[in-house]
Amino acid sequence: MTTLGSIWPLFDLTLTTPRLELRPISDQDIPAAVAAARGGIHDPGRNPFSTPWTELPDEELGPNMARWYWRCRAECRPENWTLLLGVWHEGQFIGCQDVGAKDFAALRTVTTGSWLKQSVQGRGLGKEMRAAVVLWAFDWLGAEVAEFEAAIWNSASLGVSRSLGYELNGTTRKAWGPKAETLQHVRVTPHTFKRPDWQLQVQGHDAAARFLGVR
Repeated sequence: MTTLGSIWPLFDLTLTTPRLELRPISDQDIPAAVAAARGGIHDPGRNPFSTPWTELPDEELGPNMARWYWRCRAECRPENWTLLLGVWHEGQFIGCQDVGAKDFAALRTVTTGSWLKQSVQGRGLGKEMRAAVVLWAFDWLGAEVAEFEAAIWNSASLGVSRSLGYELNGTTRKAWGPKAETLQHVRVTPHTFKRPDWQLQVQGHDAAARFLGVR
């Protein structure tokens, strides 16, 4: 029997931590993702994203998010991929954790980004979901470096990075919506990574790794 997972194996990938389940966002999950984003992610005027998508009117936010999910799927190929993982806590969609790579076969480097709805922030869930994808990248994909960047004023995201063993890796100045921001770059390796005291559970890895061209 032909299933969606046999055509697009990434849909069968699931990462499970003590409190969270992370899995690729399907079309059926998009309404829950939009509802979570509409509930608020950050304080007004303090946008942590280079593209101010959270500031769109409600009638534009949903289509914009859907287009992004579809675009990332359509452009996913071994030499350049971004995997958007929905994050569920106690059965509720609470955010998105992405992990991606360019020329992974040569560079063995991944980058990550995320958002978490404001009502569940401050509970360590952001750290747990970042740790999940870094563990998957290092222990399952064989990555050698995980990179991250955030505006220098984003103390919450940079604090998560420090707590997981990321080290400073320079700054750059980039367009951030209509203005410029200074970004802090950080990186972590398997040697410097501060591993959590729990084990990551992974389902569907082998087929997903083959699909991404990881050997």
